[in-house]
Amino acid sequence: MSVAAAREAYARGDWRAAYDALDADRATLDTGDLDLLGEAAWWLGDSPGSMAVSEEVYQRLVAAGAEQEAADRALRLTLEWFTRGDVQIALAWLARARRLLGSLPRCALHGYLAYLDAAADLELTADPELAEVAAAELRAFSQEFDDPALACFSLALSGLAGIRRGRTAHGFADLDEAMLPVLAGHVDPLWSGDLYCTVIHLCDELADLSRMRAWTDALARWSRPRSETFLFAGVTRVHELQLAAAEGDWVTVEQELGERSADLVGKHGWLAGEGYYTLGEVRRLRGDAAGARTAFGQARELGHAAQPGEALLLASEGRCAEALDQLRVALAERDTLARARMLLPAVSLALREQEPAYAMTLAAELESTAARFGTPGLRAAAAQGRATLHLAAGDAAAALPLLTDALATYRDQRHRHAMALVHEQLAAAHRALGEVHRAAADVATARAIYGRLGAEPDLARTAPAQRPGGLTAREVEVLRLVAGGASNRDVAAALTISDKTVSRHLANIFTKLDVSSRTAAAGWSREHGL
Repeated sequence: MSVAAAREAYARGDWRAAYDALDADRATLDTGDLDLLGEAAWWLGDSPGSMAVSEEVYQRLVAAGAEQEAADRALRLTLEWFTRGDVQIALAWLARARRLLGSLPRCALHGYLAYLDAAADLELTADPELAEVAAAELRAFSQEFDDPALACFSLALSGLAGIRRGRTAHGFADLDEAMLPVLAGHVDPLWSGDLYCTVIHLCDELADLSRMRAWTDALARWSRPRSETFLFAGVTRVHELQLAAAEGDWVTVEQELGERSADLVGKHGWLAGEGYYTLGEVRRLRGDAAGARTAFGQARELGHAAQPGEALLLASEGRCAEALDQLRVALAERDTLARARMLLPAVSLALREQEPAYAMTLAAELESTAARFGTPGLRAAAAQGRATLHLAAGDAAAALPLLTDALATYRDQRHRHAMALVHEQLAAAHRALGEVHRAAADVATARAIYGRLGAEPDLARTAPAQRPGGLTAREVEVLRLVAGGASNRDVAAALTISDKTVSRHLANIFTKLDVSSRTAAAGWSREHGL
């Protein structure tokens, strides 16, 4: 195939044919066709190969004195290195772009530079101040230059900064508007896909699964008609699998997420880390401790904190003090929003380690974070955290409405495992209030959810206690009283049942234990520690 035919193949979206033809003549390609080769590689999902070609294009442009085109290339490479997860290399490319643009008249590319500066600062510091300044600056750029991406960047920065300030509804309104030119196809796919990922990651941090689901669906509608092989096809699937993990489709997650995450290594570093972390959580909850540990380690290698998953894995092995120490360290290293998903597990671990004051501090922070950002998932976690403190203090009545609200939210968000955990806490609250039938129903519901999920450790933990002799819980209560010298009437009064019911229980006890008298039954009770 000739170079001219390769250009035609590229124009009709036949990336493979275009790449193969151009690659065969790589040594003779001019700069424009070399750029086309890199673009074809990108559409095929070979981000590292595409970036290598792009860097060669940059060098040619600099050598030719094409400073504006070289600056454009440096800006693109900055974004790609940030996406890949190599911050220092990205900053070096940003410096190159800044140096080139410093000698050029004001143009649209200065707006791209302002956007990258602000976006990087917001990601690295979580301080919205520079993003707010840049949003206003980009509004002016968008009015001066005919580039729809500039208005998009302005609204995106305004939205992200607003959410960091706690103006969540207003911030998401800006983000929704920012994506209109993206949906219309007026923004370059590289920059468009990055905006989608930024917003979806934010939804995840905010524990807003409904909004995350909506944005992931929008990303899928945008990406699928464009290419089945480019970077954002894989990105879309990893986000879908993150949601599948919350919804309880753990088999699919186990089947796909490891390979999908591995494919993003070297292309989209932080999302590959998120994917491995989600896989680790699913494995932990399914009882695969070794597999979970491996996945958490892979996440950490990519810069992910792997928390609270690693701490909860330690706690499941009885190493609660070590687990709590891990969370203390992780919390100290993160900003307010990144700390949020660690706080609820930390509350429970602090109580288990007899640190109620620390647990109260953590729960108060979670409530403050939920009040600031106002998303459903954070509000549910805050309510659950406060309810956990009430249960620990013996105030089941105060815990009940909080747990009921949390359960409703988790149900709306389709967060199955969280629902089951709340049902367990509701059971504890009902039991403490003497509502044994409601407690039993909640335990049964929790166990049903665990069973459907395949949460084997939770099923084992909540399994009915094995009682000697096959006795029921009520029969054990009767036998204990009889062994203590109580008459049938005394037992009936103590358990608020009839004398006839006591007699029936005793008959069942005698049969199960193969004894014929109260004295023999009492002796059996003492021998078996009842």
